[in-house]
Amino acid sequence: MTRLPSPEAPGISAGVTEPLIQDLVHAFYASVRVDPLLGPVFNSAIGDWDAHLAKLCAFWSSVTLMSGRYKGTPMKVHAELPQISAEHFARWLALFHSTALDVCPRDAARLFIDRAERIAQSLQLGIALHRGESGVPALPSRTRG
Repeated sequence: MTRLPSPEAPGISAGVTEPLIQDLVHAFYASVRVDPLLGPVFNSAIGDWDAHLAKLCAFWSSVTLMSGRYKGTPMKVHAELPQISAEHFARWLALFHSTALDVCPRDAARLFIDRAERIAQSLQLGIALHRGESGVPALPSRTRG
């Protein structure tokens, strides 16, 4: 289902559109799938890449355009993957950062990168709590792009 973006959405002024989200998500996860660190984790966890990419497009639409398209529980899904570590998050962010800068206009890339960093930090904290760990390493900021 396609929903119109909210007029107050942060992505509107940054030039984010549904086609841009699709381009970014598809380009990024094409890199993830072949990455030596991330590929094995994602490829073993995802059975239907087409459905997963559609879900991720809905997620980023909800995050940047406030479309309300995403319905899911990313914390639960990520917390149930025991192999995920801070190294995976750092690599994911590095790939996301470079892909966003390659695919998106500058303001849109900055918005996507900012949200990705916040989401990664939140997921790391949630996973640490789920595992009973006492702390979460800080992720370096990459929003200088």
